[in-house]
Amino acid sequence: MRIVIPLFDGFTALDVVGPYEILRMLPDADVVFAAAAPGTYADGEGRLGLVATESLQDVMSADILVVPGGPGTRRLLADQPLLDWIQRVHATTRWTTSVCTGALLLAAAGLLDGLEATTHWGAVDLLESYGAKYTEHRVVEQPGGIITAAGVSSGIDMALRLAELAAGRVAAEAFQLAIEYDPQPPFDAGSYRKAPQEAKDYLAARRR
Repeated sequence: MRIVIPLFDGFTALDVVGPYEILRMLPDADVVFAAAAPGTYADGEGRLGLVATESLQDVMSADILVVPGGPGTRRLLADQPLLDWIQRVHATTRWTTSVCTGALLLAAAGLLDGLEATTHWGAVDLLESYGAKYTEHRVVEQPGGIITAAGVSSGIDMALRLAELAAGRVAAEAFQLAIEYDPQPPFDAGSYRKAPQEAKDYLAARRR
């Protein structure tokens, strides 16, 4: 099971590491981190680096493609070599997936035209400008093996669903147990619809 995760400067760490921690447990999993060139790529804060061991041009197929999000995605929306690569690899996959604003790259590559998809709530307008139809669902599956996940932590939910599709429910439940994924958040502010206005204002001020 070949799982390919592209890296770029400005990725969000949990978008990558959350799905990785689950998908690496699939039977015969072969996880490949690829990028424009092999090397270390920094997250959106510039504090955490992950290593791509392969170049995109050398990775032309996958069983599962996981495109992470992060602030760096917006700089890549006109990166035609990357978008062409996503299209080419998608043609070989069983499942092509995204986490958070990784959906913007799938959309820019033309994979979400006219389809319902999800992304981080802060990128809804941009997603729809590329022809997708935003929905609030945490994980959205489409025919043809395209799966999009909403913001950051939803990548774990998406990866568990992938594990179920690839290896069955028992395996997926075992992987969930292995990482002790039993969400019991102290606050009910995990979506834009539910969050109090004060929290939205606080976040908006930090992003200015």
